[in-house]
Amino acid sequence: MTSKGSFHFYTFGALRRLYEWVLSWAHKKYSSMALFFLSFAESSFFPIPPDVLQIALSVSKPKKSFFYAFISSVGSVLGGILGYFIGLFLFDSIGSTIIDTLGYGVQFDKVGGLYSSFAFIAILVSAFTPIPYKVFTIAAGFWQVGLIPLILASAIGRSARFFIVATLIYFFGPKIKVFIDKYFNILTIVFLGLLISGFFAIKHFLG
Repeated sequence: MTSKGSFHFYTFGALRRLYEWVLSWAHKKYSSMALFFLSFAESSFFPIPPDVLQIALSVSKPKKSFFYAFISSVGSVLGGILGYFIGLFLFDSIGSTIIDTLGYGVQFDKVGGLYSSFAFIAILVSAFTPIPYKVFTIAAGFWQVGLIPLILASAIGRSARFFIVATLIYFFGPKIKVFIDKYFNILTIVFLGLLISGFFAIKHFLG
């Protein structure tokens, strides 16, 4: 989907500059609002994940960790709905530009194949792991996955991701930040396995 040699957002260190800009909001007066808008934007077009700011805020104020997780969850799910409608109604004008600019053309094409059989699980996985969530929300609209499954999978996956981080920081304080930074991918795989296992267990017993 993305043409060879095309410019995308990671060129010339733009991603690193954005990362530092996001972190700078941790010490601003409107940091909570910034976290909401970051979570919202990341679900549909922005490249920096909200975890960056959420962790920085939670480390500075551990007692508000769950509040920050709630903000991240709500903003992310609402942003995912925006991504869905971009894919459904505005893909040619906006959606394709987002995917190409961020360099996710190959991933976007692969998501279409996943949605033919495993839409809910695919969205759940992307919502919980470091996989680019925006690719899945825009693709969900483009391939016309149901909006309700998107919202449900997003709410479960995003909330689990943000609240697990909040729980670790709340109980272990700033020291846990180093552990999260080092083992984040491993932690997400472990918790994702538990999450999916629980989902299939519930489906089995209710079925």
